[in-house]
Parts: sequence; C-alpha cells; structure tokens
Amino acid sequence: MRLQHHPDIRSAHPGLAVGTLQATGITPDLPVDLEKFVARATRRLADGPESEFPEIQAWRRAFAKMGLKPTQYRCASESLLRRLRKEGTLPRIHPVIDLCNAVSVAYAIPVAVLDIAKISGSLEVRHARGDEKYMTFAGTVEQPNAGEVIFADEDGQAHARRWTNRQSGHSAVSATTSDVLIVSEGLHATAAEDVRLLIEAIAGELSAAGIVTRL
Repeated sequence: MRLQHHPDIRSAHPGLAVGTLQATGITPDLPVDLEKFVARATRRLADGPESEFPEIQAWRRAFAKMGLKPTQYRCASESLLRRLRKEGTLPRIHPVIDLCNAVSVAYAIPVAVLDIAKISGSLEVRHARGDEKYMTFAGTVEQPNAGEVIFADEDGQAHARRWTNRQSGHSAVSATTSDVLIVSEGLHATAAEDVRLLIEAIAGELSAAGIVTRL
C-alpha cells in the first residue's frame, strides 16, 4: 500500500511530517495496553487545555488556511483530547483503533487507521476534484467539495474528508479487518521526530501482541 501527498499539499504545508505503518494479522481480540498512553495525555491536559498544545495549534492554523473554522472542524487528535478532558475516557471501538487513539492523544497528533482491503490501488492526500465519493459511518454517501483536502484512492473513493478531520466509514476497521494502514501527520516544529516516535510506539505495541508490522 503506497501513500503519497500531492506536491500542492507539500508546497502549502512545507513543515508536514508523515509516518506510515502497515500491520498484518489484526484480530478483534488483539491484546493492547492503552493506559500508559492515556495517562500521559491526562497528565499533559492537567497543565492546560488541548487548544494550547503546539501540535494542535499547528493543525488549527492549517485548517484556517484551508478556509475551515478551526473550532468547528477539528483535527482527529484534538477531538479525542477534548473528549478525554471532558469525559475522562476514550471510546472503545476495536483494539487497533483504541490503541491508535490512545497513542494519538499521548502525542497530540492525528492518527488514521484504514482497512487496506477497502482501498483501491494507492492513496493520495490531495485536493478534491469534486466528483469523489465519501461514505459516512451511517452509510450515506457525500461528495467532498472541490478543493477540499481528502485521502483519495484510484477509484475516486475519499477515505477522509477535510484532511485529518473525519475518516470514512468505507475503510473503517471492522471485526473482519486483517490488514491496516496507519497514517500519522504532524505540522508543528518538532513534528518529524514526534511522528517517528509515535509510529514506533504503535509498532512496538502491535509487535508485542504478535502482529507483523512494516514501516
């Protein structure tokens, strides 16, 4: 599975750091350790809200640059941190998603998890043409706005809308998912190092659970 960012995205966001990980043999009863990552995020939130984190502020600036109101459309890590701060917990969905969500809040960096079997060809983060299809988690189909940043496959399926704001139900991890592509993207000053450490943390946890991973 190949993921690339269109040159226009790279040009508009020169500080972008990207990390990817493929994992094979995922099961719905995968044993994962979440608490140490959630505890790290909780300690950080005790010193101030997620809106003050440089990782989140960088994504807010990017969203504003894309013409999106940052408090209306949040990157995935900000939404998770906000929920953790308000409710004290994160949702439990599937072990690999739960792990990636926990690591995401620990590092305050968005993490996407995609079912590789549902992706046609390679993936590109690019501006939408306006004719792509996006499936919500409720099963309805939307059409991304022309110019919107999406994760698009070779069949024109949008696997995420508004970049790191919302993933697609089409490639969401389910009980039958076996192989996943994990993607993390950061824009803050130390993003290159932080994204590397984040991906290594996920790889370490999955490898400890007997899952084959490939950077």
